[in-house]
Amino acid sequence: MPELPEVETVRRGLEPAMSAARIDDIEVRRPDLRFPFPVSFDARLRGRTVVGLGRRAKYLLADLDDGEVLVMHLGMSGSFRIEADGDEATPGTFHHARSKAAAHDHVVFHMSSGARITYNDPRRFGFMSLIPRAELAEHALFRKLGVEPVGNTLDAAYLETAFRGKVTPLKAALLDQRIIAGLGNIYVCEALHRSGLSPTRAAGVLSSARPRKKPGPRAERLVAAIRDVIAEAIAAGGSSLRDYVHTDGSLGYFQHTFRVYDREGEPCVTPACAGSVRRIVQSGRSTFYCPRCQR
Repeated sequence: MPELPEVETVRRGLEPAMSAARIDDIEVRRPDLRFPFPVSFDARLRGRTVVGLGRRAKYLLADLDDGEVLVMHLGMSGSFRIEADGDEATPGTFHHARSKAAAHDHVVFHMSSGARITYNDPRRFGFMSLIPRAELAEHALFRKLGVEPVGNTLDAAYLETAFRGKVTPLKAALLDQRIIAGLGNIYVCEALHRSGLSPTRAAGVLSSARPRKKPGPRAERLVAAIRDVIAEAIAAGGSSLRDYVHTDGSLGYFQHTFRVYDREGEPCVTPACAGSVRRIVQSGRSTFYCPRCQR
């Protein structure tokens, strides 16, 4: 499933064609994706102007001029294709052939910008919904989401408070969307390696038994690593594993600089570390780490 940097890359790719443009027409070619489309979905969107395009966790949010928000989730294989002036957006250096079969082109937006934006999803695990902006924060999809990993709210003090007393493995705690929203498996593995922390240690290791005036060094290192790895992945265009493609069809570069993810048996890249990357399974997900330099 695409992670936060991939979704942010899609948002940035869609913004020039979608933001401040009117939805002149929309084609909805099936009754559902992962869930049924909202009642009168096409009629409620037709003629509306997108006044802003944002993101919350792994959700794309298109604010409309009538106060509703078009919420879009890519699922496992969803992607957007942008066509303008008869041409598709130019692929990047790394090209991944996405599905162009008409059977998988489920929703087509015809924008006043002249762009035609097609949502393609072979597995149909993505979905779209319409939610009033005033109700968004308390909606079932959003009300339990934690802080953004790229926002100012995520700091060492917050992490210490959230993890205090937890015996849950550190990796599982970091994947809890109620604590940090949008942080996924790849980037948790990468951040833990950068911060020198073992994914198997209890999350409470970051905190003292009682609150302290200044956060400890472990929490400071981990927050810095999370911020850095997300920022670098966004700058590189996301990790682009398996089905994920940019809106222009290009793959990101970040997967070429993974330190541990999907590198089982390879030497650890930490200077002066003679260890090698190990793979274990935690809560049904692969964890990659170096047992020598991650303590």
